Amino acid sequence: MATKVYYTYIVRCADNSLYTGYTTNLKRRLKQHNEGKAGAKYTRSRRPVELVYFEKYDNRHDAMSREVLIKQLDHKQKTALIAGWKQEES
Repeated sequence: MATKVYYTYIVRCADNSLYTGYTTNLKRRLKQHNEGKAGAKYTRSRRPVELVYFEKYDNRHDAMSREVLIKQLDHKQKTALIAGWKQEES
């Protein structure tokens, strides 16, 4: 049986603001933010959005908890988190 993966993610909006959420399917969720009515109300008026950060979790609770922690960061702290993550990915 396949284990479900949960993602906590950050997208950068067209106005350079950052939106944080969680999902089980990053590709689908990014498409929803950019195209569908199922995207977050916040991102609908700030399209297009670009995925700039994500973390993987084995359960919904951990992904949601991390989302809450990231949402408490200010823009500068989120930008530093993204920059550190991009360096690790390189």
